[in-house]
Amino acid sequence: MKLYRATSQRLIALLLAAALLTIAGCSGNGHNDPGAESSVPDGDVTLVIGAYSVVKDAFGDILPKFQAYWLEKTGQKVSFQESYEASGTQARAIAGGFEADVAIMAMEGDLDKIAEAGFITEDWKTQSSGGMITNSIVVMGTREGNPLGIQDWDDITKRGVKVLYPNPKTSGGAQWDINAIYGAGLKKSERETGTKDPAYAKSFLKSVHENVESLDKSGRASMAAFEYGVGDVIVTYENELLSRIKQGVDYDIVIPSSTILIENPAAVVDKNADKHGTRELAEAFIAYLHSDDAQRIFADYGFRPVNEEVAAETADRFTVPEGLFDISYLGGWAEVRKTLYSKKGVWYQVLADL
Repeated sequence: MKLYRATSQRLIALLLAAALLTIAGCSGNGHNDPGAESSVPDGDVTLVIGAYSVVKDAFGDILPKFQAYWLEKTGQKVSFQESYEASGTQARAIAGGFEADVAIMAMEGDLDKIAEAGFITEDWKTQSSGGMITNSIVVMGTREGNPLGIQDWDDITKRGVKVLYPNPKTSGGAQWDINAIYGAGLKKSERETGTKDPAYAKSFLKSVHENVESLDKSGRASMAAFEYGVGDVIVTYENELLSRIKQGVDYDIVIPSSTILIENPAAVVDKNADKHGTRELAEAFIAYLHSDDAQRIFADYGFRPVNEEVAAETADRFTVPEGLFDISYLGGWAEVRKTLYSKKGVWYQVLADL
């Protein structure tokens, strides 16, 4: 694919990406948000879904199957109002009054925001798989044939390599990306010195960020910009690339030697479900996302299943990198929010070139 280098061409690409995102997902600020997509509007009951943008394609297959399951089980016809946005943006919308019955987020911190606002009142982690519905890992995508020979994180620190990842202020996916790179820096320092060195990890993250072309609103917007020709390498979810490859887009996937396990949660938004009288339906929907049928669909869209049976069935589709780590390696989300994303955290120091 031809790369567009001129500033004006990059701006055009980003504008087109933004337009694509508008089509692909919509935000909501109320139960009857006219921008929300609706299916089977004459249903007996409506479930309002607030989700991060990346799950939209998989939900296109999952929702009709749940409709059929619910109709057979209860005789009740269910319709959906669906809103897909960057995870952080979606969480703020629900916390600010968008009346979603269920929240599907990129990371648990975004559910925490909704809980802190008083809308999630029960412990969602008591659900199957600790409340997580999918896993993935952070990888790199290159143009077909990997023309720059990218093999690991070190390669995207080299001068002249143009990198894309979204803005962690709005995108949960971006925080996973930043966590992966920072954690890889910790892993590298640990291998070389025997101890985790936060200063080295910060420097490593900074060397990657110096090559970043733009910070888009969401992982989906970043992907759209990359496909319009911006950048040489995209840092993103593995499932995003696998899904796009399935749709005929030419990518090479580079799995770093050290990267992070992504865990994506889902929860009933208790205050809204109780207000709408949809608690039973909302709980059934969350449970269905853990079912064999739903997990196989997620796997078809490149997600790593959390259902143990389906994970075993699909194990040959996914590589487990030698240096795979999870959020606990970084101290857990509370520590990550403080260390990386607080006002004086590592990420903002990197942005300020400190």
